[in-house]
Amino acid sequence: MQAGEGLHPSSKGKRVRFSGSKRTVIDGPFAETKELIAGFWLWKVKSMDEAIEWVKRTPNPFPDQESEIEIRQIFEAEDFRAEFTPELREQEDRLRAQMEKQTKS
Repeated sequence: MQAGEGLHPSSKGKRVRFSGSKRTVIDGPFAETKELIAGFWLWKVKSMDEAIEWVKRTPNPFPDQESEIEIRQIFEAEDFRAEFTPELREQEDRLRAQMEKQTKS
């Protein structure tokens, strides 16, 4: 497992719609709950605007039809403030180290 973070709600997300060579940015929340995320890329960027610029440069996933890529932020330790106690932080660090070790095996 490479990543197992929770995603912020779609109300904080963006989608980039592809139509031929045209790119349109759509703000969340998204009404269609039947649509599922089939996979994800994990990028480290400074802002949502930077993430949008990266996605706009990607090729259309389905060149012969309209498609969308949704952008959502992952939760980080700072998002949990006091609830993320030093004990929980240590536990997470141990789990991440275990996962990294298993990945390298």
